[in-house]
Amino acid sequence: MSQYDNNNRGAIWANAKTKDTQPDFTGSILVDGKDYFLSGWKRKADANPKGPVLSLAVTIKENQQHQQPPQQSTQMAQAKANAMAEWDKGPTDEFSDGIPF
Repeated sequence: MSQYDNNNRGAIWANAKTKDTQPDFTGSILVDGKDYFLSGWKRKADANPKGPVLSLAVTIKENQQHQQPPQQSTQMAQAKANAMAEWDKGPTDEFSDGIPF
C-alpha cells in the first residue's frame, strides 16, 4: 500500500505527436477517488502577451468502480459511528436542569 495520498494529484509528460491536433502533453490525475486522463496543449505566444500558456482537458477513464477517497471514507465511517452512539443513548430531556421555574 502506498504511504502517500495521491488524491487530487496528477502529472503530465511530453507526448510524441503524430498530428498537430494531438496534445503536446498527456498524463493522468486522480480526483475524488476517480481516475481521469489529462491532456495539455501549448498555446501560441501571441494568444497571451505574457507568454505561452497551457490549455488543459480532462476526460474520465471508463470502467471505474465508484469509491470514496480513503480519508473521506474514514471520516464518514467515524461520523456515522458517532451519530449511532448518540442515537443509542436515547432522547435527552434538555429542560430538566434542576431549576424550579
